[in-house]
Amino acid sequence: MVENRDRRDRLRDAAIEVLAGEGGRGLTHRALDRAAELPEGTAKNYFPTRDSLLRAAAERCVERYWSELRQAEVETVDQLLGLLRLMIERAMTVNRSRVLAYVELHAEAARNPEVQQTLARLTRADLDLHLAAQRAAGLPATRESAAMVTLAVNSALTYLLTQPPDVLASYGLDDLDRFLSRLLASAYPDHRS
Repeated sequence: MVENRDRRDRLRDAAIEVLAGEGGRGLTHRALDRAAELPEGTAKNYFPTRDSLLRAAAERCVERYWSELRQAEVETVDQLLGLLRLMIERAMTVNRSRVLAYVELHAEAARNPEVQQTLARLTRADLDLHLAAQRAAGLPATRESAAMVTLAVNSALTYLLTQPPDVLASYGLDDLDRFLSRLLASAYPDHRS
């Protein structure tokens, strides 16, 4: 059973890589077998339909994201800024495939209710975790203010992955520390750190 779980996770991780590299149309059983370096037909045994492949990739994105964010400890605004900066840096490097897959999955979610529900779990949890982190940093966070910060950070990630430097500069994303500081100041104009 452990071996089956390992193989399943290997396939789900490979699905993220295929989505990131090939997009939603490239996510096929054959492509997944190749990416996971497993015998042809393995992916179909674990995930018999394309919808099940998409759900598996979405679920793995959710699991990997939660495991990272839950490990973070925040007690000050400076630590919160550091966490947000680290999340963005990791999204641009070691988590790049996962974030690109996540963007692809959002497009799929517009047409696939099951993928939409899986991503909705991540979206709800994302807001809850950001709200908790902002409160832990001593900010007077409400769901509305936390949502503003969360949406801005998530939009910034999409732009950072898809836009040229001149566009990033026009949005202030060429200086992430300044962008994040201004974002928190906008969301919490009355807070003194």
